Amino acid sequence: GVNPSLSPANTEVLQEMRTGECHFINGTDRVRAVQRHIYNRRQYVHFDSDVGHYVGDTPYGAIQARYWNSDPQWMEYVRSAVDTVCRPNYEGFSPFSVNRRVPPSPFHLQSQSIPSPSQ
Repeated sequence: GVNPSLSPANTEVLQEMRTGECHFINGTDRVRAVQRHIYNRRQYVHFDSDVGHYVGDTPYGAIQARYWNSDPQWMEYVRSAVDTVCRPNYEGFSPFSVNRRVPPSPFHLQSQSIPSPSQ
């Protein structure tokens, strides 16, 4: 038989997610790295390079933030993301984002009859 604790009625879908973002202001003159930790669609802790340390957004996140902030090697690694991740990636992404100077043209639909679902 099937273990009753694994039946669909007793299971939930839980999601743990981490995102990393690089924000560029005036090219690479000012770069900001943001890391977000999310559990079930709720951010519980984040790191912002402008702040320089983790900040807890929930009681559990505050515990995680204290733990990570207490590790000097880890914090040096996380703070270096601006120079090791963001700045090098700017060169690769700028042709697709920054250098687009031509505004997008409006999309025009051609006049034609669209058959109804019953036809």
